[in-house]
Amino acid sequence: MFAIVREAGWPIWLLIATSFVALTLIVERLLALRPRRIAPPRLLEDVLALVQKRRITPEVVDKLEAHSPLGRVLAAGLRNRHRSHAALKDALEQAGASVAHGLGRYVGAIGTIAAIAPLMGLFGTVIGMIEIFGAYAPAGSDPAQLAHGISIALYNTGLGIFIAIPAMIFYRYFRARINDSLHDLEHAAVRLVDELQAE
Repeated sequence: MFAIVREAGWPIWLLIATSFVALTLIVERLLALRPRRIAPPRLLEDVLALVQKRRITPEVVDKLEAHSPLGRVLAAGLRNRHRSHAALKDALEQAGASVAHGLGRYVGAIGTIAAIAPLMGLFGTVIGMIEIFGAYAPAGSDPAQLAHGISIALYNTGLGIFIAIPAMIFYRYFRARINDSLHDLEHAAVRLVDELQAE
């Protein structure tokens, strides 16, 4: 492993650092975007039951808001339940936008890594080409120097692509998971509004 890093030259360190950043962000988002964490089972039914029993208190709303992203949306609806339909809808939309922003945190960075990792590999390739041309001499070239330049070019290109592929896969996966979660939160908000209007 260390021999490969040595052969790949200094540009490889940029790619290694990028790979660690990508891995950290992917693990963080995998934990943060778990469906049970975003919309815990039975939370909506429990809140609807409290609404029906008229047991909504400021303490209940505060606790709900700190519970989960779904809790934040429902808490916004409960705080504005005595306002007009338009005001209630606006409050829910604002809470939903805030939750969507939180769910999408770091996902753009993963997409950026997926886009720039091949370019960073290409940069390493260019450095390798410079080494190759620097080692070339009409009178005779040093084969070891030529091999080193080729190693830099190939290792950096390969690692750049190796980083980009999983980063792009997870970027697309997280975008889809966020969209699914937002759809579920919107459905829950509609059910809450219907229940509040039925009071």
